[in-house]
Amino acid sequence: MAETYERFRPGYPDELFELVAGYAGRPLKRALEIGAGTGKATRLFAAHGVAVVATEPDAGMLAELVKHVPAHVSPVRAAFEDVRTAERFDLFFAAASLHWTNPDGRWPRVAGWLAPGGVVASFGGPVQLADPAVAESVRAARAPFLDSDEIPSPDGTAADEAMQWPGTELEQSPLFTDVRQHVIGRRLTMSAADFAGHLATISAYLELPPEIRAEVFRRIADVLPETVEVAADIFVHLARRV
Repeated sequence: MAETYERFRPGYPDELFELVAGYAGRPLKRALEIGAGTGKATRLFAAHGVAVVATEPDAGMLAELVKHVPAHVSPVRAAFEDVRTAERFDLFFAAASLHWTNPDGRWPRVAGWLAPGGVVASFGGPVQLADPAVAESVRAARAPFLDSDEIPSPDGTAADEAMQWPGTELEQSPLFTDVRQHVIGRRLTMSAADFAGHLATISAYLELPPEIRAEVFRRIADVLPETVEVAADIFVHLARRV
């Protein structure tokens, strides 16, 4: 699975680092990342000189991460709830992973890892077919087995609300201030096989029984053109430790 994530999940552009660094307004020397996966976001921040402590609970994912990151990245096998460190960081970040964490005590834990004025950055977003007709064909193909492949908002925030999760929670926490939401627009073109490979990393499909999952992917492959355009906008939430 780690190799599938590495091959089919898109990376992150320099624009994301520039957004986070510009918001911070001061050097980002040390960062703590949770749910690092294969290090797609890790290597972006490391490439800009940030010394990242990259935590990830899955041994396979962490082994894949090690193949792709420079020496100033420190890989640690740990889930969010199990991270133990007395260090205080300039930045805490999570790339498409914060929704996996336990909400009980989430923000006090994060605040405890940050120096005063330190920054929280949570970012990610779905990869969706840009052509409505193709998207409808895929929806119809999977419908007998899977109603939706979207991840619902962890706090129930409606999709049409101006502020989305986790910005909603950060706004309610007395531990953080200056909460902001940004969207980095992104369009990608990929082969049908690569799009199907990306779907194979989505939890809604992973939770299907193997034989059903194979049938769903067969039906989706039957309706996809050779190449597809996808919307892969990155939703970024930023906040500052009080």
